[in-house]
Amino acid sequence: MRDVRVTHDLDIAEVARRSGVPASALRYYEERGLIAPIGRRGLRRLFDASVLERLALIGLGRAAGFSLDEIARMFAADGRPAIDRDLLTAKAEELDRTIRTLTVMRDGLRHAVACTAPSHMECPTFRRILTAAASGKLGGRGKRSPPVCVAVE
Repeated sequence: MRDVRVTHDLDIAEVARRSGVPASALRYYEERGLIAPIGRRGLRRLFDASVLERLALIGLGRAAGFSLDEIARMFAADGRPAIDRDLLTAKAEELDRTIRTLTVMRDGLRHAVACTAPSHMECPTFRRILTAAASGKLGGRGKRSPPVCVAVE
């Protein structure tokens, strides 16, 4: 037998249950204009079932690092997605920079574990990483795997 589901209006508790988004966040999203109820049943807000897809898009945007203001601009006046490709490109480039920074940090930590210098402060590679961190340039020019160094005695 085929599962036939009747599309019906969902109250806020059902939307929260199905989407995994707490009711408090749903109210906040409504306040910010990201979602809109279609009415009320008693004191509970009612939403069209399509709000679940919209919440999935909001969740995807949040996971990618977009602000709620940026996400709000990704919807047309009629509520349909209208995603700016230039904004996506800029976010992808930002993520690339973050990945480079995190890669340098990870490799630096691995180097610190394996370094044979008596002190990390005596390790030339660690000193380069420290200098980059102090100047705010960490991640921009980092090597993928800093070489393991041997301290000069």
